[in-house]
Amino acid sequence: MNEHTRLEAYRELEQITVATDTRDQLSHATRDARKRFADVFIADMDAHHVENASWNSIVRYIEDPVIRDHAFAYHGERDSSTAAPFGLNSTFGMRYQSAGGRIPHQMGLREPVEKGPVHRDITLARRTMDGLALDFQILFPTAMLTLGLHPQAHMEVQLARAYNSWLVQELLPQEPQVGTLVYVPFNTPEEACRTVAEFGDKPGVLGFCVTSVREKAIHDNAYMRFYRMVEETGKPLAFHAAYHWNDTSLSTMSTFLSVHALGFTWCNIVHATNWVLQGMAEKFPKLKVIWVESGLAWIPFLMQRLDDQYLLRQSEAPLLKKMPSDYLRENCWYSSQPMERCHPKALALTLEMINAETQLLYASDWPHFDFDTPSTIWDAPSLSEKAKRNILGLNAAEIFKIEPKKRGNWAT
Repeated sequence: MNEHTRLEAYRELEQITVATDTRDQLSHATRDARKRFADVFIADMDAHHVENASWNSIVRYIEDPVIRDHAFAYHGERDSSTAAPFGLNSTFGMRYQSAGGRIPHQMGLREPVEKGPVHRDITLARRTMDGLALDFQILFPTAMLTLGLHPQAHMEVQLARAYNSWLVQELLPQEPQVGTLVYVPFNTPEEACRTVAEFGDKPGVLGFCVTSVREKAIHDNAYMRFYRMVEETGKPLAFHAAYHWNDTSLSTMSTFLSVHALGFTWCNIVHATNWVLQGMAEKFPKLKVIWVESGLAWIPFLMQRLDDQYLLRQSEAPLLKKMPSDYLRENCWYSSQPMERCHPKALALTLEMINAETQLLYASDWPHFDFDTPSTIWDAPSLSEKAKRNILGLNAAEIFKIEPKKRGNWAT
């Protein structure tokens, strides 16, 4: 069998290293999937590739010749396997997801991949789809998620355009069941608009992504044209959460646990509050907004808090025609990962409050340490089978306009 269709039989692994095959790491999920998901369309709306592993290729697409030359010189003098990628501001020396090496795949997916007709990232994506029984996968970058805090706004523009160009020209054409939401250089509004105009209709581009780790007010008038352009494409806009330890709101915290727990929720709490109270859903009623990788527990809190305060000060949100919680329930969509399952009753109420059957999208967040398999949704006792099928794939099929067809390979 070729790389695309090869499946390993389930087996116990004595040791997992950075070189372990993705399908072996996910073999438990695969065995489970073969029993339960043969007729369930599953779309993963948030998976990640390690784009900095391909940075030498990506920087070749930098538009500015001076910056491109700097990138060539920088990488030409360094070992590309160990050097920090040119221009990125991610805190590469402050990553603790691997838990001291106990979760080795977080230190890099360095499993053997034979050189072939497709890019290494496509091979790894296919292995993930085989392992998790996925029929479609949407890729996001990883290190670039903090680019919104770059001290040089023009660097976000240059690196975003280079990444998007590399993605749509080299990566996406190789696998029709993999798509992306193109990175929007949001700190520069005119370039955000240019991104929509130039990349919005490219094959494999299913929508647009604003990384939420940034300090720009998303309701600023400078972004109204951008939102209108996105709305007119009919494609969704995602706000993807992350964390940056140098963010002033997180810099008082001394452990990765605290930064990771709050960072991924706080940035989207701030932006969602502005989105709702500034009446953005009323201004752009056809624009589908997705809040990604913040989990779900923050949404009931925000619903209750905003409703309570809105009733006391309605004059400060004059554009609203219904309660803030109604906008969060009816006009926003959410990715599922990481779905907080420690308190089942609270989770059941959360799923009810956000109308999960129509507003929730399954996300794995693979290969991050807190990834969720499709069984996370399928085993939720409060959800009906219809809701589970919608969340696992049919909601994504509708929002991203993808055909809900089975890949088939993993089920053989």
